[in-house]
Parts: sequence; structure tokens; C-alpha cells
Amino acid sequence: MRKVFVIILLILVGYFLTNTFSLITFGENRIGNTSEEKNVAAYYLNNTKEKTSVANVVTAIVVNYRGFDTLGEVTVLFLATTGLGSILFRRKEDEDQIERISKPSSSLVQTGSRILFPLIALLGIYVFIHGHLTPGGGFQGGAIIATGFLLMLISYKNFKAGHTMLIWVESLAGITFVTIGLWGLLTSGSFLENTLPGGELNNLISGGIIPIIYIAVGFKVAAELTGVLDILLNIKPKK
Repeated sequence: MRKVFVIILLILVGYFLTNTFSLITFGENRIGNTSEEKNVAAYYLNNTKEKTSVANVVTAIVVNYRGFDTLGEVTVLFLATTGLGSILFRRKEDEDQIERISKPSSSLVQTGSRILFPLIALLGIYVFIHGHLTPGGGFQGGAIIATGFLLMLISYKNFKAGHTMLIWVESLAGITFVTIGLWGLLTSGSFLENTLPGGELNNLISGGIIPIIYIAVGFKVAAELTGVLDILLNIKPKK
């Protein structure tokens, strides 16, 4: 029965994939009739600022025009984190026996870590909040914040990232992303449709849903990468 179910599922997936690809005209990327809209790249470059009020064209492409693809990338990172956590799963009764792989750092390194950690976190937050205005965004800002946690993890042997908090942050960020996408689908008929006012170009509050999504992505990436680092740096010593 299980094999029959798997075969039926594969047939359905194959059918929908074949049907989708048959609608795509490969080799042709024309999306307009004017000379300024000869291809997808030209359309993005010529229309992003006007239609999205976002100075960073890459951000508009990643979060708005190809937002569903970005959601898939974040999902892949989540699945990778979940898979790693499952492989290195530890029972609660074994947590007292877990030790940090890294050796205790000197007082100088620990003091420097305490000073640098909030600055690194602030830099990461700045990067993904201003992702629609400057080069950067959610993935970059989240990675910077995770680097700050890595510094603390290797500097203090007893430092804990707090997996419960990380789970909450990651979950809320993911729910925010999906909710914004579904809201656009319900109100405008398109998933992740930019339904909020664009605002004025180069202002912090501009771009509609784009900066909101990048903030959610930033927190989600930071939580997931920090969780991975904390798992990898902890071992259960042999008895």
C-alpha cells in the first residue's frame, strides 16, 4: 500500500511539473513590446524604482519579483537546520553531560567578545533593516548576527544560545513571511503582492512589504544559523 501511494504521488508531481514546464517558452525572455522592455533584466532595471520605491534593485528582485523563490531558499535553510538537529539529537537527560568543543578563551578575548557582540548584532540589524536602500539584506544581516553569537560561543565555554528563544524567533519570522504572502494572494490575487504604499524613494519607510519581509528573513536566518553553530560546537563526552 505504501509503494502504491508513493507511485501515485510521484505521478502527480511529474504531471504538474511537466504541465508547468510546457507553458514556459525557454530561450525567450521578452516581457514587453517596447525597446525598453526587451527582456527581464531590462524590465527590472527600468521599472524597479518607479513600481517598488526601492533603491536596491537586487532587493526588489529577491523579495518582490522573485519572493516565492526566496521563501523556498529560507525553507531549505530551515530543513537543513532541522535535519542537522535530528541527526545530533540529544535526550534531555543527557544535556548535563554536553560540553563545548572549544577551549576556554583568555580574559582578554572574553572581554573583547562582550564589547563586540552587541555591536555586531546592531550591525546585522542595520544591514537587514536598510536592505532595500543599500547593498545587503536579510541573509547578510542574519549571517552577521550569527557571527556575533559564534564569537560568544567560542569565547565562553558555558554560553548558551537558548534554543527555545531561537525556535520562537525563527517560527514568528517564518509565519510573518508566509502571512504577508497569503495576504497579497487574498487581496490582490498574487502571492507576496506588494499591497502596502511604496512611499518615497530612499526613505527608510518605503518599499511597501519589501523591508518587512527582509526583517523577517534577517531574524529567521540569524536564529537558524545560530542554532546550527550551537549544535555543532557542543559534544557529548565519552563515559
